[in-house]
Amino acid sequence: MPFLRDIPGLPAIPGISALMPPSVVPAAAVVTPFRRPWATAYRLLVAGAATAAVVAELLTGPPLHVLSHFAIQANILLALVLTASARRAWTARRPLPASVTGATVLYVTLAALVDHLLLAGNTPPFSITGNPGTHPLWQSTAGRLLHTAIPAGALLDWLLLTAPARLHLRQAAPWLLCPLAYLAFSLTRGALLSPTASDRYLYPFLDVARHGYKHVLGNALLVGLSCYALALLLIAADQARPNPVRHRSKTGFRLRPPVG
Repeated sequence: MPFLRDIPGLPAIPGISALMPPSVVPAAAVVTPFRRPWATAYRLLVAGAATAAVVAELLTGPPLHVLSHFAIQANILLALVLTASARRAWTARRPLPASVTGATVLYVTLAALVDHLLLAGNTPPFSITGNPGTHPLWQSTAGRLLHTAIPAGALLDWLLLTAPARLHLRQAAPWLLCPLAYLAFSLTRGALLSPTASDRYLYPFLDVARHGYKHVLGNALLVGLSCYALALLLIAADQARPNPVRHRSKTGFRLRPPVG
């Protein structure tokens, strides 16, 4: 009745309880979590191969020189990300953010393309250790793993073992910050080292002593544009590909047929 609310101090009506605020039901209580042992095993395999390749390069060359290469840094990141993803797949936890996995796939793919398109066939041959031919079997095996097998494995994991439509166009530009930071690191490193150092500049197309800053910055711009185009391609593929991890989710609710 409308006039009752104007009377102060009305006692509560017995037998009528106050409405409880709505509670939030976590998704895990509705959808049964499930483990993915095959995804776990595959990711650990690729992460182990990346770790073995990096260790092989470290054992056959100066550690600081080896660790300064973009391909080495990208594969270390890949090993860490895949290990964390494998643990989440085994414990039925939510996957890593798509921005992290997408950036990792982008970096290892970029390193592989740079090696195959810009460094293959150079004279003298390009080597991460700086001394090609010292341990030919180890260096050849590690190079094939770093620049061919592991990037292909990372792409297959992303295509076949992750849910699609999680990458967005706004993520492409921030992904370029890592290659840009590496460019600054490479040029600063070369400027600080002695002009007589043989490993002053790690990549031939970034050799300021040979080409000058104008030419090197032009090369870096082309690589950066290629990296951005590759990022856009990954995002477009992510939006278009089917869902390879679709499954039937069981809920904790069972519907009964209507009565009457």
